[in-house]
Amino acid sequence: MKKSEEEIRSRVVGGLSMEHAITETKLLSTISEEVLSESREDYIRLRERKQVRRNVFNSIRRLDVLQDLLEDEEITEIMVNGTNRIFIEKGGKLIETDREFSSKDKLEEIIQQIASKGNRIVNETSPILDVRLEDGSRVNIVLPPIAIDGPVVTIRRFPKEALTMKRLIELGAITKEAAGFLEKLVRARYNIFISGGTGAGKTTFLNILSGFIPKEERVITIEDSAELQIQHVKNLVRLESRNENIEGENEVTIRELIRSALRMRPDRVVVGEVRDEVAIDMLQAMNTGHDGSLSTGHANSASDMLNRLETLVLMGLDIPVTAIRGQIASAIDIIVHLGRLRDSSRKVLEIDEVGEFRDGMIELIPLYRFQEFSEHQGKIEGELRATKHSLRNVSKCKRAGVSI
Repeated sequence: MKKSEEEIRSRVVGGLSMEHAITETKLLSTISEEVLSESREDYIRLRERKQVRRNVFNSIRRLDVLQDLLEDEEITEIMVNGTNRIFIEKGGKLIETDREFSSKDKLEEIIQQIASKGNRIVNETSPILDVRLEDGSRVNIVLPPIAIDGPVVTIRRFPKEALTMKRLIELGAITKEAAGFLEKLVRARYNIFISGGTGAGKTTFLNILSGFIPKEERVITIEDSAELQIQHVKNLVRLESRNENIEGENEVTIRELIRSALRMRPDRVVVGEVRDEVAIDMLQAMNTGHDGSLSTGHANSASDMLNRLETLVLMGLDIPVTAIRGQIASAIDIIVHLGRLRDSSRKVLEIDEVGEFRDGMIELIPLYRFQEFSEHQGKIEGELRATKHSLRNVSKCKRAGVSI
């Protein structure tokens, strides 16, 4: 904030310090009076008054210099590296902004405001926090001494209107043929795992696939931070994990939620992301009659996702690798791998069928592969194309009356 704005804010806050509650209308009125008083002395032009008024209001009731960025629908990510380094992702490109917080105290105040609204705690004792904003945006916070150069805040924003498969087809992220194929697999209750790197769009794609679940089914979603927007299913139960409190108690883990979910008579279990020994419980859920389950995980390819799941299971169980591979092959039917190309576009790069476990290895059958044709003015031209292989395990399709 500019010096004049800081002075106005200080006077407004000082004048309201004795009040327990104040409406936004009253606050805006008070700020307007101060701005008008300031403009008489410093000749602030009329067109600047509204921006000053807005900046002061945001610093008191909103998220200060971040508020305008959060209201820009074209911005998909906001990255705060200390008080004076704020970056955004817009149109798939990273851009450094000219915004900065007035002080370290102001940044810490905003961080505590975010944490408190999510009923979470973040401090030097617990310096890492994952939480979400009221609009559904996902926030990760890391404080000193873990963050050496000052507090780090990363905000992943999601569109107000959820993306649809139709929109992905229009964007060229997937073909109509492949989309129709996946829709049939979801309806036929195939267990599908979505893999990809950070920012590849795994949660978005999971949400889109969830839209194909028949509306009469009972669905339970389990997430670290609730982001899925399944609206067509009436019998929907949404569960969210909880971090331990400052005394190190009352933690509720994803593993506990999955076990509890299996006692809720679900038709399907949807787990936002598998990143640790939760893989054990997810695989067991898929192997115990809960067909049609969906989840995501970080990996560089479909085959790498299988290796990663194997590693995650070993984090929680000391059993032979062959037993783990057998469980994975039995549990997962399809892996959809997403990626970001060098032009920053997001694409479905692979759709693979998980085959049988033979000779100590899991068979992976490529059904669709993204083929790059050319690059024109920095934009990659390509298409997701079917391979010579067809779906082998058609038993679920037959039971569901779905024709592939």
